[in-house]
Amino acid sequence: MLAGDLFPLSPEEPMKVTRRTRTVSVVTTVVAALLLGAAMIRTAENADAFAVTSKATVLSYLKSISGTAIVSGQHNKEPASAPLQYSQQAFDVTGQWPGLWGGDMMFNPADVANRQRVVDQAKAQWAKGSLVALTWHACSPTVGESCAFTGGVSTKISDAQFQEIVTGGTALNTTWRNRMAAVVPYLKQLKDAGIPVLWRPFHEMNETWNWWGGRPGTNGGAKIYQQMKDYFDSQGLDNLIWVWNVQDNPTANWAQYYPGSTYADVVSLDAWYKNYPSAADYQQLRAIDGSKPIAIAEMGKLPTAALLSSQPQWAYFMIWSEQLRSLNTNTEIQTAYYLPRVLNQGEINLAGGTATAAPGATSGKIRAVAANKCLDAATVVQIYTCDTNGTAQQWTVGADGTLRALGKCLDVTASGTADGTKIQMYACDAGNAQRFTYNATTKDLVNVGSGKCLDVVGEASANGTRLQLWTCNGKVNQDFTLPV
Repeated sequence: MLAGDLFPLSPEEPMKVTRRTRTVSVVTTVVAALLLGAAMIRTAENADAFAVTSKATVLSYLKSISGTAIVSGQHNKEPASAPLQYSQQAFDVTGQWPGLWGGDMMFNPADVANRQRVVDQAKAQWAKGSLVALTWHACSPTVGESCAFTGGVSTKISDAQFQEIVTGGTALNTTWRNRMAAVVPYLKQLKDAGIPVLWRPFHEMNETWNWWGGRPGTNGGAKIYQQMKDYFDSQGLDNLIWVWNVQDNPTANWAQYYPGSTYADVVSLDAWYKNYPSAADYQQLRAIDGSKPIAIAEMGKLPTAALLSSQPQWAYFMIWSEQLRSLNTNTEIQTAYYLPRVLNQGEINLAGGTATAAPGATSGKIRAVAANKCLDAATVVQIYTCDTNGTAQQWTVGADGTLRALGKCLDVTASGTADGTKIQMYACDAGNAQRFTYNATTKDLVNVGSGKCLDVVGEASANGTRLQLWTCNGKVNQDFTLPV
């Protein structure tokens, strides 16, 4: 996507986020609840902040979720003075922050001068439980270090000029190395903070709108990409996860721009000429380097359940800035963020340096043994005749202990611990009120936060009987079977 304003919106100052939780002002919470049709409002528990983490851990995590889950992402373009404005829009609609925050090293003078604001926001989002991605709309070495988009980033340079840029000792090569050197201190701050960065330089390498693109072969875009990685490696930036990127137009021969498996960590596509990657796009990208995670690095339309089911290997998606609201309805945004396989802020479990599988380990019905009926989330959490309510009886049992249906998590109301506390469905928040352990021998589902069991009220078996929290007692109304 070009950085120019194809769909301009007035910049909005982001709302202040002062706590490392999903707790927001009463007004915002009520609005989000109304939008989501929430039956109850409660304060979410603190999501665990990410610790100092290696690049290898994040890469391992992305590989581990490929095929079962996908991280939601939102890009935040200029101005650099408001580096959360589009993620804020996603939160305002869904009550959830994206699991991946995206920013840019920018190009115009005011934004280049505000790069520190971008880095500070990257640190803040990591601390709250989101992964971090940065791209760079770099000005051509044939113009100044800061520039207008048109004529500076979106510009044509000759083949001779490009070859001078990638040839050591030339004037343009020296200019370009100085240009890269100016970015190093900002990226080094993130390294020093223990934050891996999904770094996507020279994006849409097969396109010709930019000065680096449309140059296939070993002396083209692949070469300048390799040179940047070699230089940044020499500066000690081993926290960068190198994301190689093409656009869905032109559609053929993307591999001719690939810098090689030792230079790319993630293989990604920008989907702009179609709403979604085609089956052929998906297969072509997977074929370029089958050992790497793949991602949709830019798109305008929120992915659907059908897309993610038919193309399950995408590790993350990133919605481009203003396209969030201009190309999607509130309902479409909410639906995407609450798909069972979509991971938002606080739902990404790097497990202190060891990647663990995300929700999606098994899917199917959860059965109450005594009543021979199914756990059902159609209106309230209840038992009901199996197969009566369709998707309300389809549960995703996550390796993190969550039980998800209809885009929400099974939840102990208000994080209660007393016998008789009601069980509800609630926006997933990574808290212990939503984590359960299962004993396959006793068939108990034990809540992590309370140490008590999921229990069918009154040992009843009628349709509509609710579930509650109760001291584990070995009775059959606390027995459940999970999907395998």
